[in-house]
Amino acid sequence: MTLRTIPLRAVKALHTIIWTFFASCVFAIPFFAWVGRLDAALLFTAIVWIEVLVLVFNAWRCPLTAVAARYTSDRRDNFDIYLPAWLARHNKSIFGTLFVGGMLLTAVRWLGWLG
Repeated sequence: MTLRTIPLRAVKALHTIIWTFFASCVFAIPFFAWVGRLDAALLFTAIVWIEVLVLVFNAWRCPLTAVAARYTSDRRDNFDIYLPAWLARHNKSIFGTLFVGGMLLTAVRWLGWLG
């Protein structure tokens, strides 16, 4: 390990921790909606919307990607995060779909269409 890899590893670790938090929020939305805890579902929805706004204002890239890019010329899909390459490549489409689905389930529960 060189001195140059230490900051990259720190950024990747931080990015992975933050990603895990937001991925957990995305999974929590439909769970809480399903069990009727709409307050929790809405809280997690608001948290994820904050992340969406951060991505929107950064051209759909995590700000930590630019930080990691300072420490490596590697530009593989997962150069900036400890995720499998396939998941890093399809992250937005996978979790975007789950997020929209969770919001839809929350709306359906809110409207009382599932009882």
